[in-house]
Amino acid sequence: MTDMRRFIEGMPKAELHVHVEGTLEPEMKFELARRNGVELPYRSVDEMRAAYDFDDLPSFLKMYYEGMSVLVTEQDFYDLTAAYLAKAHAQNVVYAEIFFDPQAHAVRGIDYDTVIRGIRQAQVDAQDTLGIRTQLIMCFLRDMSADSAMATLEESLPYRDWIIGVGLDSDEKDNPPIKFKEVFDRARAEGYRLTMHCDVDQENSTRHIWQTLDDIGVDRIDHGVNSLEDEALCDEIMRRGLALTVCPISNKCITGSLKALEVRRMLEKGMRATVNSDDPAYFLGYVQENLVATQEEADLSRDQVVRLAANAFEASWLPTEEQRALLGRLEGYAASEVGP
Repeated sequence: MTDMRRFIEGMPKAELHVHVEGTLEPEMKFELARRNGVELPYRSVDEMRAAYDFDDLPSFLKMYYEGMSVLVTEQDFYDLTAAYLAKAHAQNVVYAEIFFDPQAHAVRGIDYDTVIRGIRQAQVDAQDTLGIRTQLIMCFLRDMSADSAMATLEESLPYRDWIIGVGLDSDEKDNPPIKFKEVFDRARAEGYRLTMHCDVDQENSTRHIWQTLDDIGVDRIDHGVNSLEDEALCDEIMRRGLALTVCPISNKCITGSLKALEVRRMLEKGMRATVNSDDPAYFLGYVQENLVATQEEADLSRDQVVRLAANAFEASWLPTEEQRALLGRLEGYAASEVGP
């Protein structure tokens, strides 16, 4: 093991871009299928993993939504979330903001209450037993209607204290941010923080990122690597102090490139890049593996790795006092570690 890899493993981390449904490992998928009497089109874990051969966003999403079929009961959502939090804790993740997709479950007849109560109880238990702090971000599916998103937003309001913000994910083609302007305006009025996926190398990528700034007024940008194609866009993102939640191994699975050199360029420009795992059960890499892969491919220095971690704490939707405490832990760790 290299000194840099060891340093990354021990470093306290935050994760700002992870879909809880995307942490559904094949072993748990088979277990939940047996529990709920769901038939899967695979005979073994190995056969299922072999099918994780994505070359674009739609091919990934097909497998992603298929996997959700095994999530039925509150206990299922609890077990799913608890497994992710145990894995994150083992990688020294001390804080995470977790996406969930209630519309994807509603279309299968699963009540909002069932989904969020299972997730929430796992969050509470993990904080009590593991010390890992988490907050929830509710995502809207952009390939569904704005009316459906608005109805989901309204359904979330009784659980407002459990949800820190809203996001937008799923297939970006022909589903620009502006489609959901009224929904996000309402979400902001209800006190939610705002973020949106601007997926990598999609049609009209930079135009969509501009929309998130000028029409939506996001507090953060998910992915957003294509901002580097427009110098004025980079300048505006920096002027607003917005962070970008980059997911390198996800990028490689979808586009053929980690975009690690792009992460380095962002750091060198002073952009607030962060590294995250996205859907780690499908892309075979949690946040630690993403940081290691990025560091190795882009030859990042230790200071740059620490900056990525600090960016995540600073860009989190935690109160300032909690951010400072976590940054203090990171600074203490970096100061205590000799080399590389």
